[in-house]
Amino acid sequence: MNMISKDKKLSFKRLIKSFGYALEGFKHAFKYEQNFIVHSLVAIFVIIFGFIFKISKVEWILIIIVIGLVLAFELINTALEALVDLVTNEYKELAKVTKDTASAAVLVLAFASIIVGILIFLPKIIEIF
Repeated sequence: MNMISKDKKLSFKRLIKSFGYALEGFKHAFKYEQNFIVHSLVAIFVIIFGFIFKISKVEWILIIIVIGLVLAFELINTALEALVDLVTNEYKELAKVTKDTASAAVLVLAFASIIVGILIFLPKIIEIF
């Protein structure tokens, strides 16, 4: 007995649709999520500085991983907030805890990424002066 529904079968059309859904998620984040925009702008500046300071391959790898994680966590945070809002519109302590801890996870990762940025760029900035 096949437990997979027809719409879950592998196909190129389904793959293309999944990219479309992901793009819709990005559009939503850019339209409604201030923090996603801020993180994206910071990422652009960091990438520009990476080219200016000619960071190493390993440093690029670290920067790309950190940028990817921060943006991904911000999207997950947005998804969790939307899910909580879908489940309830009234104040519930567990809903608040869910939203607050998801937001805190992004903040922890953002601070970690700042430290990575400092470790990579500060020595290069000091070298100039």
